[in-house]
Amino acid sequence: AGAMAAAGNVFLRARGRTLTAFRPDAEYQWNGPFCFIQGADPQFGLMKAWTHGDTNNGDDEWEEEIKLAEQAVQAINRLDPKPKFFVLCGDLVHGMPGSRWKKKQEQDLKDVLKNTDQDIPLVFVSGNHDIGNTPTRETIDDYCKNWGDDYFSFWVGGVFFLVLNSQLYFDSSKCPELRQAQDAWLDEQLAVAANQKCKHIIVFQHIPLFLSKPDEDHDYFNLDKSVRQEIMEKFHKAGVRAVFSGHYHRNAGGSYKGLEMVVSSAIGCQLGQDTHGLRVVVVTEEKVVHRYYSLTELGSHGIEKEMLDLLAKQK
Repeated sequence: AGAMAAAGNVFLRARGRTLTAFRPDAEYQWNGPFCFIQGADPQFGLMKAWTHGDTNNGDDEWEEEIKLAEQAVQAINRLDPKPKFFVLCGDLVHGMPGSRWKKKQEQDLKDVLKNTDQDIPLVFVSGNHDIGNTPTRETIDDYCKNWGDDYFSFWVGGVFFLVLNSQLYFDSSKCPELRQAQDAWLDEQLAVAANQKCKHIIVFQHIPLFLSKPDEDHDYFNLDKSVRQEIMEKFHKAGVRAVFSGHYHRNAGGSYKGLEMVVSSAIGCQLGQDTHGLRVVVVTEEKVVHRYYSLTELGSHGIEKEMLDLLAKQK
């Protein structure tokens, strides 16, 4: 019964390092253009904490974020054609592991997300607030019980998607063996992708490899240069098309040898000049095209004509 309950649970579809919402054998083949939605950092609790200047304890209120997340879900539900999935690139809530409001924030987020159209699977990526800046086996286990595996891969229409736990690249000092396990798994997955002749490989992770330039200095919002170089090179050799992430609460991005780094701003608290929004990603046989929309714009106008035209070349 446990497996059935998990299969029916929209929050626990990442299991056994894959996504149970899609059957691989049905998804290995290219099937024409499709779109998916990327969101990041709903981060229930940050807006109040940020305005009050207390980001450690000031997150006892998240009404504003609930409304924004509801707006995001409504906008997604109205889209036509229907997106293949909705991926949330980490920092689901603001409360760090073990903090006072975390459980309540998570429950409130789940209450909003379960109104997403049942035919649009939810894909979750772990962020630093979900498993801690320095994750441990315990914080990762707790995340997996709530949201499914912390890293996994899945196929949609001939395109291979990888979800990574970027905290293991940021600081794995308390669980080095988990980082080694993810590394070994990733190499295996990239080898599988090479054999399967996929159209594109697309990666999701919370922390960007870099914000605008591959050789920029390391800070809180990107990965350490040596780790970054190693991953970028590995992705480049494997032919990864794009990496989508959040964490920065602003839109940013750049490229490295044809690998595009896409940094999307938040559904929740904005730390720059961007609007609360979502990114619409259209995958065609040749390319991956994306655009960031404000929640209001996407909710009232939907996807613009240029993007729809790319999708319409379907048959």
